Amino acid sequence: MNEQSPITPQILSVAKIETSNASRYLQQLCKHFAHKRPVSFDPNSGSISFTVGTCRLEASNDLLTISLESADDEQMVQLQDVVVRHLVRFAFREELHIDWQASTASDEN
Repeated sequence: MNEQSPITPQILSVAKIETSNASRYLQQLCKHFAHKRPVSFDPNSGSISFTVGTCRLEASNDLLTISLESADDEQMVQLQDVVVRHLVRFAFREELHIDWQASTASDEN
């Protein structure tokens, strides 16, 4: 009998945040989490691995795009919470509008 391992569904959530400080915030988030989490980044892109999922960041002139991936809705809520709390702390000089757009991995195919 050929038994397949169960596939963990992936939950995806993306926020596109307008800010002239996109690269600055990307680097601040990555440097902050690098003390405890696996992180890789440069001024234009970054990746942070959390126990509940992965955060990928991309910065352009006026846009910070944050893409989150987790195994389930509960972990996604935790991931969104930790990323937003830290981002808002770093961006205290401006009011950011963060609107998460959710999908599943199958929506991306």
